[in-house]
Amino acid sequence: MAGFDLMYEFRSIRPTDNFILARIIRENIEALGLPTEGTAHSDPTTDNLYNLFQTPGSAYLVLEVNDQVVGGCGIYPSNGLPAQYAELVRFFLSPEIQGNGFGNVLMEKCEELAKEKGYTHLYLESFPEMEAAVHLYEKFGYQRLDKALGNTGHFSCNVWMLKELL
Repeated sequence: MAGFDLMYEFRSIRPTDNFILARIIRENIEALGLPTEGTAHSDPTTDNLYNLFQTPGSAYLVLEVNDQVVGGCGIYPSNGLPAQYAELVRFFLSPEIQGNGFGNVLMEKCEELAKEKGYTHLYLESFPEMEAAVHLYEKFGYQRLDKALGNTGHFSCNVWMLKELL
């Protein structure tokens, strides 16, 4: 967030965030040329993230910069994960704010939320093409796995990572 003289806040998702967050997610996936099937792009829950994150054990943080929603990230108790594991999900930022430290803060806040909710591990799925994101995950101590955990329905993802929360 260096070099910025901006007003920003991290807050819980609201119903009015659904449209803009779905657009940010889909535009990021399309810009990288990633598959649209078997990813958050085609997942019907992407259009109603507010409702999805009313699920017990879940949370979604939205980033607003100058009163504009520019991204977010959530934790979710995805199907098939071991007890006390959650998935780090829908971590997307608008291109104009990427690379300015907001992702680091969002990651820290989501990990803290996961600990508060009693999770011991965070799992995530991604793509090698999402180089900056994968680098961020590695920087935060996420380790690559040989195969997917659970049953997220995002069968096109081919990078799987896990972190033990300490």
